[in-house]
Amino acid sequence: MSQHYKVIGVSGDGSALEEVRTNEGIETYVVEMTRSITPLKDFKATIKLYRFLKKEKPFIVHTHTPKAGTLGMLAAKLAGVPHRLHTIAGLPLLETKGAKRLLLDVIETFTYACATMVLPNSFGLQSIILKNKYTKPSKLTVIGKGSSNGIDTSHYDATLVSKIAREALKDELNITAKDVVFIFIGRIVRDKGINELVSAFNNLSKTNSKAKLLLVGPRENHLDPLLEETEDLIIKNKQIIAVGVQKDIRPYVAIADVLTFPSYREGFPNVVLQASCMDLPCIVSNINGCNEIIEHNVNGMIIPVKDEKSLQSAMQFMIDNPTKRKEMSKSARSRIIERYQQDYVWNELLKLYKSLQ
Repeated sequence: MSQHYKVIGVSGDGSALEEVRTNEGIETYVVEMTRSITPLKDFKATIKLYRFLKKEKPFIVHTHTPKAGTLGMLAAKLAGVPHRLHTIAGLPLLETKGAKRLLLDVIETFTYACATMVLPNSFGLQSIILKNKYTKPSKLTVIGKGSSNGIDTSHYDATLVSKIAREALKDELNITAKDVVFIFIGRIVRDKGINELVSAFNNLSKTNSKAKLLLVGPRENHLDPLLEETEDLIIKNKQIIAVGVQKDIRPYVAIADVLTFPSYREGFPNVVLQASCMDLPCIVSNINGCNEIIEHNVNGMIIPVKDEKSLQSAMQFMIDNPTKRKEMSKSARSRIIERYQQDYVWNELLKLYKSLQ
């Protein structure tokens, strides 16, 4: 986009923003935003955003994430920005109930009212937005075939991880050639289905000593803690290997056989794109995004949401049917290249930007 527009990135401060500034060669501006409901901090952030936008007078403000969307769209509307685009990459409120859910519904509707265009990153998410009547159909557009940013298929390529690197990582993690390795990548939280995954795998491991579960990703115990029994199983079950945050997930994907991703809600999950692009069949929950990338029994398996028994059965199927698993693997990468290459998504977004007058 920098080849067509002057781009300024606005976010909370930290190493990630510094990385974007360096890698993309763009200006950045710091506005601290929380991920929880903090009225005073949110008000201060909105004022700071408003003043910044009045000064810069941008042609387009394009927001991502719920909090940046609400504050950014409000500030942009108040500042008179003509084109206010908000990408929806998931709706955390779907797992909320009671008075908090009512409040979040109001905030979501308000955010969309401040936007001139709302961009759900999957067709399923678009349907959910319409079902909940957050906005009118004419405001909604899905870019390309879905996804917020597409995927760099040249980066997520299993052939880039050498056999020597794979064997070294396997030795480090005590994984043998006979093991069937399931991998989860993402936030280690309740909403990602980790309680069900760990319990299902624990039951599976009692009769499958050659199965391993790799958990790759950060903890967010302050926002969405796991059950105590789940935490205990992660520690006590020696076939479960938690490796925390990894800057480069490719070596871990390369030593795995199946991605397990039993999330409760998504927009358009990058992890499923990345794992599929590296030839992994995926077990995913039947939610928007996941069921748009995965076709059941073609490049993976789709199971009901929050269904531990179905998850265990699907994992057992992958162990018992190595030939079918390899067939799914062969179908995985080609589908991603065909539908979700990054350049395609970027060009579709650029077409949208250029259509704005």
